[in-house]
This record gives sequence, structure tokens and C-alpha cells, in this order.
Amino acid sequence: MNYLAHLLLAGPAPAYRLGGLLGDFVKGPLPGQLAEPLAAGVALHRSIDVFADEHPAFLASRARVSALRRRYSGIMVDMFYDHFLAARWSEFSDQALPDFANDTYTLLRANQTVLPERLAQILPHMQQYDWLTSYREVASITRAIDNMATRRLSRPNPMVGGGEELIEQYQGFEADFLAFWPDVLSHSEQWRRAYTRNGLPL
Repeated sequence: MNYLAHLLLAGPAPAYRLGGLLGDFVKGPLPGQLAEPLAAGVALHRSIDVFADEHPAFLASRARVSALRRRYSGIMVDMFYDHFLAARWSEFSDQALPDFANDTYTLLRANQTVLPERLAQILPHMQQYDWLTSYREVASITRAIDNMATRRLSRPNPMVGGGEELIEQYQGFEADFLAFWPDVLSHSEQWRRAYTRNGLPL
């Protein structure tokens, strides 16, 4: 899952939601240097990633990615699913997506002292270009994949142009996402019920 999915699956508790984003940037045993609620959010993030990697619909999406880019299929499908989540947002949340995104940027700014360095570095760009809302557009996903291929990966790779695969098999990826989302939502809700600490709201 990519940023938007992890944020929504984390539930309304700010600590869980912040930890859900930190999960892409924090490695190693938990809680480490994190406060317990943040560590719980990171643990939820990791649990969701494991669940996704084993889910038949997610595996079906990875299999749709061409052999040329199959090595990067997990990254690409994560981003494809964020597109479908954003594009169909009103089906999954009562809060408008721009408001949800703005709440997220506010939460990140208010907690800059605990953000990992790389997250702190990208936060201004995330907010300026409103990444979370922009995921509704296929063109934004295409740009994000190309940027990841050229800026984040350390060696030449074929992921550039990967957004075309979303366009070519749009209905298939969308069907996979719609089969996957209710299950991962149920998983995250059950996880939060089992691991809520210190009276954090679900």
C-alpha cells in the first residue's frame, strides 16, 4: 500500500495515522525510538503490507504487470491502488479527499520533530503539489512512478513508463482493487481493536 491507503486504513487516531506514514521510513525492531502509539501505527503499517503481499487480488494485480517490470510490480500496484482509492474516495470515506489531505499535511507539520529525515524533506513537496489529492489523476500516478524510477532507485531500471500499464489494463487493476479493499479494511480494523493502547480511539 502507498501513502493514501495507509493513512485511511490507520483509522482516525492521529498517532496511528502518523505512524502509518512513518512505516515507509522507519526500519528495524519496534518501538525503537518511537513513542508507543507511533510504534503501534508503524506496526499496523507493516501488518497491512504483509497482508497485501499474500492477498489473491493483490497477487493477481502483480501478475498483470509485464515481465519487463515484474520486479517492481509491488511498488507499482501500491501506487495503482492509491489511484483507485482516490478516484472512488467518496465510496470509502465520509470526509472529502481534499479535507483529508489537508488534515494529513497539518498533522505532519505539527509533528515535524519526530519525522524521519527523508519524510521531512519531501513534506514541502507533498503539500505544495498536494500529492494525496493528485492521485485521483492517472497522469499523476504516471509522473510519480517515473520520478520514483529516476530519483529513488539507485540503478537504471525499466520502471519508467510503468503508468502505461495502468492505462492498458485499467479495468483489471480496478477489479482487483475492489476485491482487495474490503478485506484489507477488515484486517486493519481487527488489528486496531486488538492492539489499541492507552485509550486511543479506533
